[in-house]
Amino acid sequence: MGTYSTDGVAPAGRIDAARVDATTEADIKRHMQGDELAALSDAGDYTRRIRRRLGLTQVQLAAKLDVPIDTLRNWEQGKRYPTGPAKALLKILDRAPEAALAALNGA
Repeated sequence: MGTYSTDGVAPAGRIDAARVDATTEADIKRHMQGDELAALSDAGDYTRRIRRRLGLTQVQLAAKLDVPIDTLRNWEQGKRYPTGPAKALLKILDRAPEAALAALNGA
């Protein structure tokens, strides 16, 4: 949340207007590609962190998620990232692991 002065005017930001104006479409495209690579790396770290915290091997987690082992490895290596139901299930495993594992184990 921003801070505003009592007169209702926003304080001067840290945005360099000249730099923004000088940004080219090629610059934007390069930054977008970098952001995509960073997101893939983060998704791999996220998946690996969840698996390790649960104390599961890649084979065990892949079986619980009902995905091929190569898919899980690709996620962890940042080559691909989970989408749809797999992404949602990873979030549940991260936030409520006991409930998720109980459901996956048929308890």
